[in-house]
Amino acid sequence: MELPGADLHSKGIAMHKSIRCTLGACVVAALSVPSMAAAMDAGQSSASSQENSATNIRMNAMQQQIDALQKQLDAMRAAQAASNLAANKTPLSSAPVTARDAAKTSVAKVKPKQQAEKSDEGIHIGGAMRFQYSYEDYNRGNVQRKGDADFDIFRLNMRGKVDDIELQAEWRWFQYMSAIKFAWLGYDFSKTSQLQVGITRIPFGNQPYDSHSYFFSSNYYLGLEDTYHAGAEYVYAGDPWNVQLAFFKNDAMGGVDGYVSNRSNSYSYNVVGVRQPGDGIFDNPSHPIGSANTSAARVAYTFKPGDVKLELGASALYGSLESPAASVGNYHAYALHMNADYKRWNVQAQASRYHYQVDGGADRLAVGAYAFYDSIPARADTYTFNVKYHQPVQWGPIHSLDFYNDYSLVTHKSGLLPSTFMNDLGVGVSAGDLYTYFDFLTARNQPFVGGSMAGDGAVEHRVNVNFGFYF
Repeated sequence: MELPGADLHSKGIAMHKSIRCTLGACVVAALSVPSMAAAMDAGQSSASSQENSATNIRMNAMQQQIDALQKQLDAMRAAQAASNLAANKTPLSSAPVTARDAAKTSVAKVKPKQQAEKSDEGIHIGGAMRFQYSYEDYNRGNVQRKGDADFDIFRLNMRGKVDDIELQAEWRWFQYMSAIKFAWLGYDFSKTSQLQVGITRIPFGNQPYDSHSYFFSSNYYLGLEDTYHAGAEYVYAGDPWNVQLAFFKNDAMGGVDGYVSNRSNSYSYNVVGVRQPGDGIFDNPSHPIGSANTSAARVAYTFKPGDVKLELGASALYGSLESPAASVGNYHAYALHMNADYKRWNVQAQASRYHYQVDGGADRLAVGAYAFYDSIPARADTYTFNVKYHQPVQWGPIHSLDFYNDYSLVTHKSGLLPSTFMNDLGVGVSAGDLYTYFDFLTARNQPFVGGSMAGDGAVEHRVNVNFGFYF
């Protein structure tokens, strides 16, 4: 196959030769002029000074032509050298990727030599660094200090495709732990269908998030939003249907007897034990269990009447609960969900129910995430309703504002545990690669807002500012 630069290279050689020939002719002509002038002086001594002056003018004109041709030759040599250099360069390209929290990156990819002609292949590297400020009215020391500023996370993302195999992965570092969020390999059967194998998202509810804020919805703390397990998932993303079918062997920590030192060092909320009467809400689990052999399905249909884009869907999952030695029960969950866009507005709604059935009965289960253990009811109903308005602006580096209000309710809990609610009123500010969440939370029995899903506390408030730079 002929490279694009090869044609330019051959033309350069031909022009080079042409210039050399022209230059030689001009030199010969220039050298012959003085000899002719001498012969004329010897045979025609009566020639006037005007003729000598005309000869000098012609000689000067020839010299100028020679100089011009020499400049053209030098320019052609420089262009030929630049063409050769360009033909031998290693290809480099950049590809910006935009996503909410999971993968907003500006990345560079380097393609191996044998893949240089496949411009869409390569591995992209990106990430983020985030900090936050919080004012918590349930924390006396925090109130006295007028809030606290903390480092949030540093994360690295990898994404791309090599030899028709796609790779997606994200690793996160906190001050108190490090954890993998997801890591999977994918193969595209067509433009609309893909198989993913590895640690991938459970297809359940509104996707990719049932929320707009930094804190997600209450479903996240129950393992029903943005939760990742180890298994395989088939995705059909056509129009108007979206179908996801998955099977997960266990959670991303390796299950109940995974090779990890602490099962709470997890991004996703996983069930890790059974709470017995008398166990504390935040105790290490004394009766460890884990989910296994979970089947999940999500089906959604999108309507597009006029300026409205409306997705309606249903989700369900079913799996077993395992102790280190035997099966101890099963669990299931299902949901109906809606996600609508109208011009700059987005509205989400979801109704869900889950139930962990443990042999011998249990009203509470232990969950682990973010380097601590918590508790959830074994059974509950959940509801979410979220609204967002997107406003483009031109305020220096700020180019858009996202105003939102996310509401969650967890009720009908097992063991007559009190309900949980969380309302998050906030705005997201986008300025180039910097995105900042400003959240005002009002909640009761909500993790990270002074409570627990298995608690019985008062209404609490939190002001939170989280800003991150994505690269």
